[in-house]
Amino acid sequence: MTPSASTLAFVESPVQLLNVLEWAHTEAVSPPGGAPLLDAVPRQPSRAARGPAPQPGAAAGPAAGGTAGAPERPARAAARLRIVVLPPTDPMSRGQLRRMAALARDEGYEVRWQEARGGHLAPFRALAALARDVRAARRVVVGDPFSRYVQLLLTLVRAEELVVVDDGTATMEFVAQTARGERLVRWHRVGGGGLPGRVRELAYAPVSANARRRFTPAAGTGRRVEVFSSMPVTVHGAMTLRVNEFAWTRSRFGPPRLTKGTDLVGTSLVETGVVDPARYLDAVRALTLEHGATRYFAHRRESPEKLRLLSEATGLEIVRPDLPLELIARRGPVGRTIVSFPSTVVHTLPYALTGTGVTVAVCDVDPAWLTGSASPRACTFLAGVTETARDVHRLPAQTASAAG
Repeated sequence: MTPSASTLAFVESPVQLLNVLEWAHTEAVSPPGGAPLLDAVPRQPSRAARGPAPQPGAAAGPAAGGTAGAPERPARAAARLRIVVLPPTDPMSRGQLRRMAALARDEGYEVRWQEARGGHLAPFRALAALARDVRAARRVVVGDPFSRYVQLLLTLVRAEELVVVDDGTATMEFVAQTARGERLVRWHRVGGGGLPGRVRELAYAPVSANARRRFTPAAGTGRRVEVFSSMPVTVHGAMTLRVNEFAWTRSRFGPPRLTKGTDLVGTSLVETGVVDPARYLDAVRALTLEHGATRYFAHRRESPEKLRLLSEATGLEIVRPDLPLELIARRGPVGRTIVSFPSTVVHTLPYALTGTGVTVAVCDVDPAWLTGSASPRACTFLAGVTETARDVHRLPAQTASAAG
């Protein structure tokens, strides 16, 4: 690592990379000493909080819509940040990551593509390739604290400062689990694997314990953990919170042209085994009829077969976004109403689309839709995602279940 590249960021999904760009933008344009670090629930940004709109003809920053008056600070920040992409294997995620990586390079950041999957030896080869840079970094940014690969990398980290950027609603569970001192486990994960699974868990236990210690530093140790999030979280202990208001997205894209129709946002709740496929199809059909929806923005993990069935049953146009939905919606065109099931976007889109006139609505998930293998925490977690969403219109689950 070059001496100037003092911050190393690890991302495994397009949304994580977007949120690293948002964090870097906020870090670059913050006044000396940084933006305020909070220990409260984030609120919808107001026009006053964002400052006055740029005047016609005013000098722009490093890109269209950039931050005026501080064009050099992002460039200095870019010189200090290196982004390492650890791509998954599915083609949709890899395609979105490549396009997000191109945007990051356009902003002046160095991006390294490091394969860490695709064979038993791939993680170890990647770990060896990254070890020197990880040890040299003075600050490390991670996008998925639940990732076993990220937790393995943490065993090499010497940096005193860790930053956790949003990986969707998982951030809510991360903060809650660390506050309770629990093992880091994804909310939808159900134990299994028999004896081999238990053996793997036992062998991995020291790595997991080290990750918990790094994410929950004791007072007086000099170690710091910052959570950069749009989620409604309350940090604890030595953690600090910086609110992600999607300032970079709003400065680079839009405002969007609005259509008269309603757009639906897809979810991977079926793919993760949480929601029954037939129930999900019924719910989408009902929402389509109720709101006159014409487009369905697919989640990157939704299967082609599932999307084909949805299209045939509803007549919806299936759109497979090439970038995270926050960028697609901000770029437009987008419906005047966006309807989603409980997911990240019910928290992020109100920030990204603030001031545009778009209404974001969230449809509750009826407990009867859950599969028999769903995690016992699934119902409570999904309800929490919905109940804590701000500046959204809430739709009852009965609306969807009525169309069976």
